[in-house]
Amino acid sequence: MGIFVKFGKKLKSRIEVGGSVTMSSLRKVTAVVLVILASLLVAWFALNTASTLTSLNAKVSELSDNLWKLYNSHKEILNRLESLERSFAYTTVTKTVIATSPVTEVYERVKDSVVLIRATSLYGTSVGSGFVYDIVGHIVTNNHVVEDSYRITVTFLDGTSLVASVIGTDPYSDLAVLRVEPSGTVLRPLKLGNSSELMIGEQILVVGSPFGLAGSVTTGIVSQKGRLLETAYGYSIPGVIQFDAAVNPGNSGGPLINMEGEVVGVTTAIESPISGFVGIGYAIPSTIVKRVVSALIEKGSYTHSWMGITGVNMNEEIAEAMGVNITKGFLITDVVREGPADRAGLRGGDRSVRIGGQTVKVGGDIVVGINGIPIRTIEEMLTYLEERTSPGDVVVFSVFRAKQIIQVSVVLGERPPPS
Repeated sequence: MGIFVKFGKKLKSRIEVGGSVTMSSLRKVTAVVLVILASLLVAWFALNTASTLTSLNAKVSELSDNLWKLYNSHKEILNRLESLERSFAYTTVTKTVIATSPVTEVYERVKDSVVLIRATSLYGTSVGSGFVYDIVGHIVTNNHVVEDSYRITVTFLDGTSLVASVIGTDPYSDLAVLRVEPSGTVLRPLKLGNSSELMIGEQILVVGSPFGLAGSVTTGIVSQKGRLLETAYGYSIPGVIQFDAAVNPGNSGGPLINMEGEVVGVTTAIESPISGFVGIGYAIPSTIVKRVVSALIEKGSYTHSWMGITGVNMNEEIAEAMGVNITKGFLITDVVREGPADRAGLRGGDRSVRIGGQTVKVGGDIVVGINGIPIRTIEEMLTYLEERTSPGDVVVFSVFRAKQIIQVSVVLGERPPPS
């Protein structure tokens, strides 16, 4: 700007001294000056703008670098957070799965109701299992666990041990009821379920004390229903549940539990040539447990229906030997004299034949129904009698005799006591 001032002063001096500058010339000079000034202003503005842009570019570049560094840092933090989140999520899911496992849930609900039983007799001390039946102190177990014992203790999972007394036993169903005085112990009874509603393949739990290891749980499925389990007293327990959950000595008397936490059976035996579990266990169905236990608590004993017959299941070979076209049902081979069946007129076999290397008495009545319900096997017949009848009941049997079906009414008797 200083050059413009000097030029102006010089121009003024020439005008004042010489006086020779005309107005026209002055206008021309002024125009030139203005053009020069304008050009200088544009040049000055351009220079300043370029400098400013250069400064701005530098700052933008610096800001971009900082933003990129911040992004990388933020990305690293996010990656770490994602890793932690995945780890936390996996841990949470794993714990949730464990905590909400159906088997775990059922076990947690029933574990405090299952007890370890030690029974001392002249032959030593046996170990078994049992479960709380009601709040007044009744404990259900197997008859063979406490049979002939003079001292019995019941131990809960928390270590509480109580002396128990025998209220009643039934050797035919291998069930027994004990009684303890709670003395401050909170008893948590287990609910009886309906074993007739069990389905083959349904998941179950066994809780008990194998080898005295209290509170042990194993799980498996229902392998079959309606099995006959022989006892040492000449009669079989009908309707028995077969399962594949691992059981061993000491599990006897413990509950067979469905996934609702209900008792659907009482573990009673294993099928094993080595006194260890090989894949087959048996449990008394809850439909029988309910009837027997109620009677044991009320009367100390239970009376079973009795017909006084023996026999075999029909098959093609027996049907061919007898000359009949019936291959299902129960063939009566022998009738106990003066027993209920004998008094009703039911007939046993009249001749013996060899079938499959065995001697079978044939020619007797073939039972094909009870009270209008078809009967195909002895298992079905005995299960019906055990679960639905009592001594003194009148039962109508459908029997095949002399190539026709006839109806025979039988007044059921009471099974004789074990000898």
